[in-house]
Amino acid sequence: MSDDSDWTARIDAFWTTFDETDCPRMLADMRALVDERPAGDAAALAEWGGVHDALGLEEEAVNPYRDALAAGLDPVDEHQVTLQLASTLRNLGDHDESIRLLEELDAPELGDAPAAFLALALHSAGRADEALQTALAALAPHLPRYNRALAAYAADLTRRS
Repeated sequence: MSDDSDWTARIDAFWTTFDETDCPRMLADMRALVDERPAGDAAALAEWGGVHDALGLEEEAVNPYRDALAAGLDPVDEHQVTLQLASTLRNLGDHDESIRLLEELDAPELGDAPAAFLALALHSAGRADEALQTALAALAPHLPRYNRALAAYAADLTRRS
C-alpha cells in the first residue's frame, strides 16, 4: 500500500480527469484506488460514494457515504461528505433527512454551499418560502449594495407563512 499523500495525489488526479461519460472506466479506476486502502477506510469509502454520486448512481452512493461518516473522517472531510450525502438524499426523495443533515451542518470552510443545498432540499420538500428565504439570506452578505434590505425581505418570507 502506498502512503497517504501519494494516494491522495492519485485521488486528486482521478477527479481532475474524471469523465462522467465513461462510467465503467471511472468505477474500475476508483475501485483500484479504493482497494489499495484497508477495508473500512473512511477516506476510501467517501471516494467510493463520491464516484457513484458523480456518475448519477445516487442509490449506490448512500451506504459508502454513511459508512465513511461512521468510520470517522477529519472534520473538513466529514463536512464535505455530510453535504454530499444530504444532496444525494434529496435527489433520492428523502427530503426530511437531507434537511436535517444540512440544518445541523456547521461547516464554515464550505462557505454558503450548505445553505444553497438546504434551499434546494427545502424546495424539493415543498417548502418554497423557506427555500427562497434560505437562498436569499445566503446571498445577501455578498451583494455590494442592498444587502440589509434583501436580508429583511428574506426574513419576512417565513414570517408571512
